[in-house]
Amino acid sequence: MLRTLFTASAATILLSGAAMAEDISTHVLNIATGQGGGGVPVTLERHDGDGWEQVGSGTTQENGRIEGFGITAEKATYRLTFDTSAYDALGDDPFFPEIVVTFAIEDTERHHHVPVLVSPYGYSTYLGN
Repeated sequence: MLRTLFTASAATILLSGAAMAEDISTHVLNIATGQGGGGVPVTLERHDGDGWEQVGSGTTQENGRIEGFGITAEKATYRLTFDTSAYDALGDDPFFPEIVVTFAIEDTERHHHVPVLVSPYGYSTYLGN
């Protein structure tokens, strides 16, 4: 009985992990220090034709990551907004107090990891894995 319950629980965890593979994740990495940017509020929005709808939000963990927003990505245009004014490593009055990254998802079968690399006077982004 206990073994059956454990096996069923493990299968549920594996299945829910597979569903999360279609989610969107992000990471803030400070390229001036090589450290993850913890404590950065991030909002995820989807373009719905008439405007933007918030579909998730979170705050980066100590390592700078948000592992997912709890959604299954659809073919759509999304944007991540990073409130870098809350990131102490960039100073009290950062040059870029907000970073907005807009991207289009076509392949809903893959995981989309959209990190930002930040420094006091610049940032870049890319599609990671």
